[in-house]
Amino acid sequence: MEKVTIRLAKSLIGRGKEQIAVAHSLGLNRPGEVTEQPDNAATQGKIAKISHLVVVTKA
Repeated sequence: MEKVTIRLAKSLIGRGKEQIAVAHSLGLNRPGEVTEQPDNAATQGKIAKISHLVVVTKA
């Protein structure tokens, strides 16, 4: 299965509870953190919710 690399580019300070929860569910807690997730519909939906905060690359 393909994977995507997700990096939290901006801080979560001042964001809504839902956006913070989505970032935490992806394993991102502070700016600069990187995680690898499977490239599926659920992950793409989470990325869409916080697309303005993350940088996504194919792994």
